[in-house]
Amino acid sequence: MDANRKSWNERQRALRQALNWPEEHPQAVALFLTQHAMVHAAEMSRSGLESCEDEAWAGLSADELHRIPPGQEHSLAWLAWHITRIEDITMNLLAAGRPQLFRRDGWQARLKIAAADTGNAGSPQDIARLSGEIDLEALKAYRLAVGRSTREIVQNLRPGQFKDRVEPARLAHIMAEGALIPAAHVILEYWGGLTIAGLLLMPPTRHSFIHWNEALRVRQKLR
Repeated sequence: MDANRKSWNERQRALRQALNWPEEHPQAVALFLTQHAMVHAAEMSRSGLESCEDEAWAGLSADELHRIPPGQEHSLAWLAWHITRIEDITMNLLAAGRPQLFRRDGWQARLKIAAADTGNAGSPQDIARLSGEIDLEALKAYRLAVGRSTREIVQNLRPGQFKDRVEPARLAHIMAEGALIPAAHVILEYWGGLTIAGLLLMPPTRHSFIHWNEALRVRQKLR
C-alpha cells in the first residue's frame, strides 16, 4: 500500500490542477473518483482499487476498533465516524445544498450515539464516549451511504461549477443542525472560504487520507 500512497499524493496534485480548468472537467471528475474510492471501503465504489479503510480495519476485533490505545487520541471507530460526518456535511449540505444523510435518514439513532457533530474541538471524554458506544455495523453502512452520495454529487456537477463558492445560506444550516459545536466555529469559517473545488480537495479526499494514515498508527498500538 506504500507505493499506492505515493501514487495517491501524485494524483491529488493532478486533481488540484485539473479542477482549475473547465475544459478538464471530465479528467477532474475521474481523478476525484479514484482518490475518493481509495479512502473508502472497496465495497463502496466496487472499483477494484486498494482501500485505505480496508487496510486500517482488516483483521481487527470489535473491541480493538472501539479502543483508544495508550498514547493515541482516537479509536479507529472514532476516526471513521469523524471523516464520514465531515464528508456528509460538506458534500451534501455545502456542495449540493441538500440535507445531510445523518439527519435525513435517521443515522444518529441507527449509530446509537448521542453526538450529532463532527467531533472537532471535542473533549477526550467525548471521544472516549463515542468510541465506546457507536454501532460498528451501522458505521460501515453510514460510510457506504455517504461515499455513494458524494460520488453522485460530483458526477452531476457541470463544467465551471468547481469554481463556485460555498453559499452562505448553506453554511448557516451547519450550526443550526448541531453539525459543529460552537468551539469549532473556525472550521465553519474555513469551509466558508472555499470553492467547490476546495471542498473536493479536502474533506472527501485529503482529510480522509490524513486520518487513515493516523489510523495505521492507532492500529500499530493495538497489537
